[in-house]
Amino acid sequence: MEASSSGIANGKNKVFHAVAKDVNILFDELEAVNSPCKDDDSLLHPGNLTSTSEDASRLEAGGETVRERSKANGLYFRDGRCRIDYILVYRKSNPQTEKREVFERNIRAEGLQMEKESSLINSDIIFVKLHAPWEVLGRYAEQMNVRMPFRRKIYYLPRRYKFMSRIDKQISRFRRWLPKKPMRLDKETLPDLEENDCYTAPFSQQRIHHFIIHNKDTFFNNATRSRIVHHILQRIKYEEGKNKIGLNRLLTNGSYEAAFPLHEGSYRSKNSIKTHGAVNHRHLLYECWASWGVWYKYQPLDLVRRYFGEKIGLYFAWLGWYTGMLFPAAFIGLFVFLYGVTTLDHCQVSKEVCQATDIIMCPVCDKYCPFMRLSDSCVYAKVTHLFDNGATVFFAVFMAVWATVFLEFWKRRRAVIAYDWDLIDWEEEEEEIRPQFEAKYSKKERMNPISGKPEPYQAFTDKCSRLIVSASGIFFMICVVIAAVFGIVIYRVVTVSTFAAFKWALIRNNSQVATTGTAVCINFCIIMLLNVLYEKVALLLTNLEQPRTESEWENSFTLKMFLFQFVNLNSSTFYIAFFLGRFTGHPGAYLRLINRWRLEECHPSGCLIDLCMQMGIIMVLKQTWNNFMELGYPLIQNWWTRRKVRQEHGTERKINFPQWEKDYNLQPMNAYGLFDEYLEMILQFGFTTIFVAAFPLAPLLALLNNIIEIRLDAYKFVTQWRRPLASRAKDIGIWYGILEGIGILSVITNAFVIAITSDFIPRLVYAYKYGPCAGQGEAGQKCMVGYVNASLSVFRISDFENRSEPESDGSEFSGTPLKYCRYRDYRDPPHSLAPYGYTLQFWHVLAARLAFIIVFEHLVFCIKHLISYLIPDLPKDLRDRMRREKYLIQEMMYEAELERLQKERKERKKNGKAHHNEWP
Repeated sequence: MEASSSGIANGKNKVFHAVAKDVNILFDELEAVNSPCKDDDSLLHPGNLTSTSEDASRLEAGGETVRERSKANGLYFRDGRCRIDYILVYRKSNPQTEKREVFERNIRAEGLQMEKESSLINSDIIFVKLHAPWEVLGRYAEQMNVRMPFRRKIYYLPRRYKFMSRIDKQISRFRRWLPKKPMRLDKETLPDLEENDCYTAPFSQQRIHHFIIHNKDTFFNNATRSRIVHHILQRIKYEEGKNKIGLNRLLTNGSYEAAFPLHEGSYRSKNSIKTHGAVNHRHLLYECWASWGVWYKYQPLDLVRRYFGEKIGLYFAWLGWYTGMLFPAAFIGLFVFLYGVTTLDHCQVSKEVCQATDIIMCPVCDKYCPFMRLSDSCVYAKVTHLFDNGATVFFAVFMAVWATVFLEFWKRRRAVIAYDWDLIDWEEEEEEIRPQFEAKYSKKERMNPISGKPEPYQAFTDKCSRLIVSASGIFFMICVVIAAVFGIVIYRVVTVSTFAAFKWALIRNNSQVATTGTAVCINFCIIMLLNVLYEKVALLLTNLEQPRTESEWENSFTLKMFLFQFVNLNSSTFYIAFFLGRFTGHPGAYLRLINRWRLEECHPSGCLIDLCMQMGIIMVLKQTWNNFMELGYPLIQNWWTRRKVRQEHGTERKINFPQWEKDYNLQPMNAYGLFDEYLEMILQFGFTTIFVAAFPLAPLLALLNNIIEIRLDAYKFVTQWRRPLASRAKDIGIWYGILEGIGILSVITNAFVIAITSDFIPRLVYAYKYGPCAGQGEAGQKCMVGYVNASLSVFRISDFENRSEPESDGSEFSGTPLKYCRYRDYRDPPHSLAPYGYTLQFWHVLAARLAFIIVFEHLVFCIKHLISYLIPDLPKDLRDRMRREKYLIQEMMYEAELERLQKERKERKKNGKAHHNEWP
């Protein structure tokens, strides 16, 4: 009976589809007269006060009570049976009435059912409720190759050897003494998602008997139903013409204000989820995922994927994997920091700095900066040792390897997720051409080699010219960033002298730290201001390129925005790491900007403290600001909307809005989808890896932020945003290539930070070549005796330039004017044959730095490529399971078809219609 009824349904579908297609293209006048238009009162009903109750999908079909409860739920049509699959919103006062009428007429011609409801707040706002019947869902699910469950999975267990079995038994015995895993969610609270335990195949109405259909109303879940309806709306015409098609254009020209699928009811319940269970999947996601009380638990990714779709599910899977991989990096980084704390008292260099009361350092700026004792920088020398110690090199190598391991194991994790979510064999359908591209190049057409149909064509010369203009725009914006950094450099140069002449002794004595701190804060403000400009420029340049498809447009826009944001965020950090204090010259012959401002020097304890401060402040402020904007902005917007409703209707009267009006009052998802979420995490990944040798606590800060970030994003998706349209994706797209590029860049930058910014190489050269242990092959703390004195050069004060000569003569130190001061460099003394020329030790240090960079990069890159080679992209057990299940699927399909044919043969025998030559 099931097979015969499906055959009749298929026949009806074919006839109906043909009629719908003709009406959609020709706009039959008879249908236009007989069908009510969108603004007709026959479809429009005034909004009624409704109250939220339990999800009607839990109720059994049939019965007046069930219908009333379903109707009051706000998720169904007025009959209580037809579930609302999609919502369109428009205003009566909008002049685009004719386009909406034609669009609605074609919606009904495609078989979708429609109801309209006016808003409770504003009668000018009209909600159009759409429902897709079973026939429409089946027809388009077959066209879209929607994969549906058809058989329970037979799990393939790999063969285990006796030795491994014994080990597993011993491990299981040991686990009995350990507490249960607190991070796992209680399986009793999570629903049994049937599609995860079944083989799936593209839906086919001819083979409908193969699929597991307990109830046609729930066979396609809500996310799939909304995706099918959206697919239909994107292909419906609203005017005569080649390009007058699709819902997106109607949203762009203002015919509709909004279009979205509904949430599955309220995310709150009066009853506890432990005693009464979850009201709906949204409530379950809030309690088990978006609630702050479950911050330490794993994410219910299968439920997230079912509710929001594979694309959003993959983002949270990647974010969870990234956060989990940060645990070892944060632990090692904290260990490096604690190692610096524990060895601080034994550090010979910091001891010598703190005891160097007789070493007088030259002023760090012109005129106003005084002479200072080297011992005054004792605190900064100790802080520098916390980050720049013997474990720093090991940590840099570890983080370079960690980045490779993270990406390689993410490939394996993605493969497992793709298998569980039936994405292995899924391929994106041939993308449609962007309407803007089609309108621009509609006059020139050529044959598409795949579809065999003519399509608009962009000439090679036109494409190249647009790419050149776009690349020029990118280069210009990067120059703007460099100009902003140059402005920060001038600010630092000017304010060092200003803070040195400040009245407050605290600021005057710490002029360099005050300069760095204020410069970082100003730089952060410039970063946030330029981000607004970059988005508009990236949109302009991307639209100027005229990409052919939406994916090409998205990739081009993503690459531009990443380049802008990355350069904007890291340019000042690169300046401090590799340029600050490197080209200042020496006392008596300083290099100057525009022959006026003397370039800034490093602190007597080194430039690493400036780099640490830059990274710490930018990272903390950036993450705090992003978290506030992600959650604070929608919270404020939604609060303001509720406040206006209370002012209009009064606080004494409590209004329970239907679900479509509640969702309309929420904030829409970002126009660029998950772009902002990915960009924030990718930039953080850059901070975590690129300059990690200078700031080992970066992985720890990233870990703490991501633990909060997961719950913030979850709370935002579940409670503050309208339900996004579920869409499929196989991976994280272009972001993976960007991550690989950052991993390669991190190796280079960390090599330069260790070799140039830190004092690791000069100390090694001194220990093995010039120190007390020279020639003995040792490099302990006893071998560093005298390093500070050897790393400072002598300058005669009388050789100062007139504009550099300080106001003080240094008599406050010894009672008599100073004759000599010291500065950080390897130069000959003033009484030598070549005054202030480079010493031999300088060239030894330079050669050692270059050698370290070459050895470090080659070693780390070899390790990275070896790890990439040793770790396969697909786990072996998953590969075996896929082969095994492919074989089983073929067997089951054959057996099911054979069983169906045998049943049909028996039925024909009973009816007396059997034939002797019939097979089988």
